[in-house]
Amino acid sequence: MSTTISHGIRVTAKSRYETGHSDPKVGRFVFSYRITIANHGETTIQLMRRQWKIRDSAGPMRTVEGPGVVGETPVLAPGMEFSYRSACELRSGWGRMDGTYLMVPRPAGQAFTVPVPTIMLLVPFASN
Repeated sequence: MSTTISHGIRVTAKSRYETGHSDPKVGRFVFSYRITIANHGETTIQLMRRQWKIRDSAGPMRTVEGPGVVGETPVLAPGMEFSYRSACELRSGWGRMDGTYLMVPRPAGQAFTVPVPTIMLLVPFASN
């Protein structure tokens, strides 16, 4: 699990290798991740956009951008949290992803970015 705090917003991320959805023989490694965003600031904020940089040891870096997360643009009053799950597919068993969320204070204010902590995407090793 990894965490960042910026502008009073705490972002915590945890990943998990999804064995049942992966097929290493054909270069398909699926990882799920859970993100929790907590507003520890004094202003209500809304998550408007995301940008991810996904690095795969067997391929080029990919950038994924878009509105909100998992189809939502959550509004977080002070003290509120929002959690969601999503997934990422790699061609290898090792990678990482990080990025930013674009937040806007509500009802009005200057937009700002909040870093998402680095999420390590690693296939667990079997022990003998």
